Amino acid sequence: MRRPTLRRPRLPRTRRGQRRLVQAVMAGCVLALLPATWMYTVAGDRLRTAADVPRTDVAVVFGAGLWDGEPSPYLAHRLDAAAGLYREGRVEVVLVTGDNSREDYDEPDAMRGYLTRHGVPDGRIVSDYAGFDTWDSCVRAKKIFGVDEAVLISQGFHIRRAVALCQAAGVESYGVGVDAVHDVTWYYGGAREILAAGKAAMDAVFRPDPRFLGPREPGVERALATTGSGGTGAVP
Repeated sequence: MRRPTLRRPRLPRTRRGQRRLVQAVMAGCVLALLPATWMYTVAGDRLRTAADVPRTDVAVVFGAGLWDGEPSPYLAHRLDAAAGLYREGRVEVVLVTGDNSREDYDEPDAMRGYLTRHGVPDGRIVSDYAGFDTWDSCVRAKKIFGVDEAVLISQGFHIRRAVALCQAAGVESYGVGVDAVHDVTWYYGGAREILAAGKAAMDAVFRPDPRFLGPREPGVERALATTGSGGTGAVP
């Protein structure tokens, strides 16, 4: 039995055909880069360091995975930055947003525990248990928790997307990109952002509802109301 012969794609032989092929490839590259260009444009003047970020009532920390139930090193760096901003009086409340889609995986509670061990009162921490991705976290911060302005904290490779999406969701945002070791995870995160930029642009244009929206929650408002008295009660 003869094996089927695989035909190689035929390249154009004429100069006109070759020119059209090059133009098509260039157009494809431009279209692929448009979402990333949009993110860099929106976030360009909104990135700050922990030392010069404007004072804002709320900081938002995005989940970044757990190791044996504790924040991963990348997530710990984000939480360290949030705790530092709280201690310096630059933020009053920390909204931790992450994945709690199953009983044995709870990013927000792990983030809360880490922050309390690093000097942030439990009553100044608000948990969003349905921050399944960046868009969901931004929309829920606005629609569910009533956040109009926030400092966003994440790694440098993710912070531009976070700012662009929160701006699109109606949250006036400044981004703090924390330092990270350039290991395999860092390179993976940077490569992933190229693909995630396309989804982010689609989210910003079509503004889909989060996977879970639910009713309005007063957690941030209640936490801010305790800032004068140093509230100690947990805020869901």
